[in-house]
Amino acid sequence: MIRSLLIRGMIAGLVAGLIGFGFAKAFGEPWVARAIAFEEQHEHAHSHHHDGDEQLIGRDTQSGLGLLTGVAVFGTALGGIFSLVFALAYGRLGALRARGTSALLAMGGFVSVAVVPFLKYPPSPPAVGNADTIGPRTALFFGMVAISIAAAVFAVWLQRRTHARHGDWNATIIAGVVYIALMVIAQGVLPRVDEVPAGFSASVLWNFRVAAIGIQVIIWTTLGLVFGALAARQLERPASQRMAAV
Repeated sequence: MIRSLLIRGMIAGLVAGLIGFGFAKAFGEPWVARAIAFEEQHEHAHSHHHDGDEQLIGRDTQSGLGLLTGVAVFGTALGGIFSLVFALAYGRLGALRARGTSALLAMGGFVSVAVVPFLKYPPSPPAVGNADTIGPRTALFFGMVAISIAAAVFAVWLQRRTHARHGDWNATIIAGVVYIALMVIAQGVLPRVDEVPAGFSASVLWNFRVAAIGIQVIIWTTLGLVFGALAARQLERPASQRMAAV
């Protein structure tokens, strides 16, 4: 069953990635192009452009095949991981069936993997950020993701431990409050990153980040819905059909 769910998860993730690519191409790339134009204008004004700085990969390739490949690979890998988490959680979330379990996990994943890290370390377009600090900034972002996932797992464990004493509703509220408290502490402790150059358009920055979180909404929503439908066909077929398939 795990193998079958893994394949379905990767298919759902690929579909989510392709739809996410369409959204990114339509709503994200225009703001990336404006940010690059600002960067080129800034470099020209300060005479920092050199002949050896040409990009090895053209802009058209980056915004087309490169973006498609990156989003598709990300979606497929995410779908595979999602299917494994689903296999672990299925049947352990009360009366939820495959579609409900998938939707709940997608919502939880979106919040813990996308929204919470975004609030502390939102993505930035070209021309924003110092190239010398890209390593530490990347480490801080993935550190925030790891902390958020660990806190979410702890919150789920806490809810399961306290629901018998306090009831499902109160246990869920307690777990949610604990998760929020842990995230507030983490975001307060981790260092702030603010490398927006003077004169950079606030509108470009805002719209780029809205598009970035929009891509995550598209990917996680599609993944939850498509995988839920595929998993339901596998897990909730009548016993006679499953035996015939075997």
